[in-house]
Amino acid sequence: MNAPLRDVVLCHCTECRRWSGHAWPATAAPFDQLDFSEDRGLRWIDSPASDTDARRGYCGACGSSLFWDAPGRATISIAAGSLDEPTRLEVVGYVYAEQAGDYYALPDDGVPRHARLQDSQDVRGGRVGPSDPSAA
Repeated sequence: MNAPLRDVVLCHCTECRRWSGHAWPATAAPFDQLDFSEDRGLRWIDSPASDTDARRGYCGACGSSLFWDAPGRATISIAAGSLDEPTRLEVVGYVYAEQAGDYYALPDDGVPRHARLQDSQDVRGGRVGPSDPSAA
């Protein structure tokens, strides 16, 4: 990664829950700042129910979900759980909150909830928080 990461957004849409097994925690970075040291195992599939015609990247060797990428966006979403710690990231929003599974409740923690990704301009803009390497 050659740029600071956006703080984490938890997506509760049905597709992300099916893709990851639960809500999908994602950070993001400018796509042109993402540097693949090796990508021979990286596979992409279209995200069939995506409102944004996105595609998803995963590891062909182990199956880990790694990326969410929508056309026309300058950033690519990265699975927060795939990053080495310490990440210095924090949760800054929930998207598709109304699609949260019936087996859990969102915490009453004051984190903003958004009906859709497009409703979360503050989140999509990519707030650079404690993850900014220059702050370390």
